[in-house]
Amino acid sequence: MKNLMNEKVRSWLTLAGRLILGAVFLSAGYLKAKNPTEATASVRVYKLLPVGLANIFGYALPWLEIGLALLLIAGIWVKQASILSGALMVLFIFAVGQAWARKLAINCGCFGNGGLSADGKVHPGVYLTEILRDIGLTVVAGYLYRFPHGKFGVDKASNENEE
Repeated sequence: MKNLMNEKVRSWLTLAGRLILGAVFLSAGYLKAKNPTEATASVRVYKLLPVGLANIFGYALPWLEIGLALLLIAGIWVKQASILSGALMVLFIFAVGQAWARKLAINCGCFGNGGLSADGKVHPGVYLTEILRDIGLTVVAGYLYRFPHGKFGVDKASNENEE
């Protein structure tokens, strides 16, 4: 009985995790896709990549985020989507952390705002908040990797033997 209850709770938690991570990626991807100029600027302000590569990444990232969001929300290839989602979150944590360490006056640009700090100042609390948010989303991705089969997931039935 207890195991059945745990499976039910886990199934609902997986659905919640899919919807949370999917909603974040969908909104971030949509906002960047509708303004690709700002999306590429958001990548360039981190000063991690050559301009040409940063532009390619800036144009591709919104579509990767939207694709991952749709897979997570629908419950298709959840394990694989969670690996890519977690990897992106770790990349974002690194990018924000290095920007903070280098005292770059930016905000993350996650939601299509171009990445530059409006007042041109470094705001440590903003960096910390963004890093903590991304750590939380990385934990959600890890949970989804461990427990990919939840309520209303398309690939639940074909992979039940994995757990």
